Amino acid sequence: RFVHLDVTDDASVSNALAAIDAAEGRLDVLVHNAGILGEGVIDGPTALRVFDTNAVGIVRVTEAALALLRRSSNPNVVTVSSSAGSFWAVNNPDRPEFHLPLALYSASKSAATMLTVQYAKAQPGIKFNAIEPGTTATDMTAAFGIGRSPQDSARTVVRLATLDADGPTGTFQDETGPLRW
Repeated sequence: RFVHLDVTDDASVSNALAAIDAAEGRLDVLVHNAGILGEGVIDGPTALRVFDTNAVGIVRVTEAALALLRRSSNPNVVTVSSSAGSFWAVNNPDRPEFHLPLALYSASKSAATMLTVQYAKAQPGIKFNAIEPGTTATDMTAAFGIGRSPQDSARTVVRLATLDADGPTGTFQDETGPLRW
């Protein structure tokens, strides 16, 4: 079932969660997948737009969803982050992230991963994990002409979204498991 949700709009988030509450009464899985590059001119308005989408949106939606997640018997929250926000990856010349000049995107994805870790600590009983989906061929990466299929990248999202009750929380993973950050 489709529910419209704009992560940058409080009313949209509230309406979406109210619709889910009315239809289901709980939320078993929340996937944070909103993201923009913010390429081009780096200035205050661009930074605010990128962080509002890529990081603040996580807070906005998570806070609105907590009550519904707590009603689930096995709630999982998955944040699609990026190793472009990993200090380890962007400082490693052997990694592709080393060569990415995407300051705002990278910084906002670092924030997204940190939010995941902090929510995992603050919300026992709800699993929060971040993923590095791998370079994925989407509208966002079309200009680069790179990436694997969204279906391939989604496998890691699905794996973390369907963890059982004793699964990990507070991790940053790719398809092979936990990553350095």
